[in-house]
Amino acid sequence: MLISSKSRSAIDKLKKDLSSEFEMKHLGEAKKVLGMKIERDRRGGKVCLTQNGYLQKVLRRFNINGDTKSVSTPLAPHFKLKVIMSPTTIEEHEYMTRMSYTSAFSSLMNAMVYTRPDLSQAVSMISRYMHNPGRDH
Repeated sequence: MLISSKSRSAIDKLKKDLSSEFEMKHLGEAKKVLGMKIERDRRGGKVCLTQNGYLQKVLRRFNINGDTKSVSTPLAPHFKLKVIMSPTTIEEHEYMTRMSYTSAFSSLMNAMVYTRPDLSQAVSMISRYMHNPGRDH
């Protein structure tokens, strides 16, 4: 269980109440939760969650290496996806069945929900083609 509060006394009271009902062990400050790294800035009074390790693993799984260009916005405004980009031939359909489009989409959705809200426009755009994605999607 992860307990967080601005009030140290509230944390202590909750721990005391829980330990009276359950056997508990204090494991120290959390460093990770749900695969996200917890970074603290005690002076600034900030807590940040990062998914760098998770995102690196996702990039490796989809063979995206350091040679890939990074961009400041996940989806450029001029970039347009269209239904005509969906597969039309049997060969294109077969190629896309070997692609893990759903898995890539799920990975992006996970990152967007937890730590990367800036991905929401891109995730929204590609979700429209989940039923019949093409190479350009």
